[in-house]
Amino acid sequence: MPEFSSQLLTWFDQHGRHDLPWQHPRSPYRVWLSEIMLQQTQVATVIPYFQRFVQSFPVLADLAAADNDAVMAHWAGLGYYARARNLHAAARQCVERHDGELPRDFDALLALPGIGRSTAGAILSQAWNDPFPILDGNVKRVLTRFHGIAGFPGQPAIEKQLWALAAQQLDHVPAGRMADYTQAQMDFGATLCTRSKPACILCPLQDNCVAHAQGLVDSLPTPRPSKILPEREATALLLEDAQGHILLHKRPPTGIWASLWTLPQADTDSAMREWFAGNISGDYDSASELPLIVHTFSHYRLHLQPLHLRKAVPAARVGDNADLRWFSPAELADIGLPAPIRKLLERHPAH
Repeated sequence: MPEFSSQLLTWFDQHGRHDLPWQHPRSPYRVWLSEIMLQQTQVATVIPYFQRFVQSFPVLADLAAADNDAVMAHWAGLGYYARARNLHAAARQCVERHDGELPRDFDALLALPGIGRSTAGAILSQAWNDPFPILDGNVKRVLTRFHGIAGFPGQPAIEKQLWALAAQQLDHVPAGRMADYTQAQMDFGATLCTRSKPACILCPLQDNCVAHAQGLVDSLPTPRPSKILPEREATALLLEDAQGHILLHKRPPTGIWASLWTLPQADTDSAMREWFAGNISGDYDSASELPLIVHTFSHYRLHLQPLHLRKAVPAARVGDNADLRWFSPAELADIGLPAPIRKLLERHPAH
């Protein structure tokens, strides 16, 4: 339906977002960085992170040359930290394989860590005006409503149908406007055809929208089948030495909070006691309880009980190493910390 793309572009010219920081200049590197940051994260949240990131790493080669701690420190708080690790790894691969630039090739982009089909299409269409479809959450919502498609969009059969519809519209996009059309789709879903309370009365597509005609706007897209998140408990230690330094442990490169510095943590109190006995000289039972931290991950909810002990003394021969290190309060701003741990340290500064 040619009216879909033309009406969307007309709407975008009048109401779309034209002053986002990654649009000026709209280089492949900046487009790629913004697309990764915007995965499952709103524009307003991303903007300050993007600005700080490009200030420290203006071009791809700067990102590739940075160390892991610097990259994670700039990402800390954005969540979904695998995005940062993949971004860093992809930058280094671009230096090794593509002369330090993002490749203008769909398959080559898809081969880079953290770049899927929709992100590759978004990069090619926005950076080079190449005709590739996208299918992020906003576009899925618009297409399921416009075409009246029932079924959870994450199901392979439904997703295949949506990809075909997204690709069909590219034939009707005027030359040189592919970048605008891609941005228009994302803006339209984010600001008008929203998840709740969409502004149908203002919608330029309402005359041809199946969901609007059949009263299905509130029920489409079909929600993901519900699942109950499992609950987990853990204990963490906020340890300060006599100088106010805080002991942090670096997480493994995979798993929850991967490659971030966080408090020493164990799944059970007995395991935490065992760790304490092997690393710290002192009385574990003299640690005071801090308010419980409840943090929801994508696949479980964590109830983390922090314990606070001042003037902790390392056991003999336990000092700084690659995974366990004492940090001064001034150093905390320059390392990657999980958001709930950073908030905890801000509420309970070292003395």
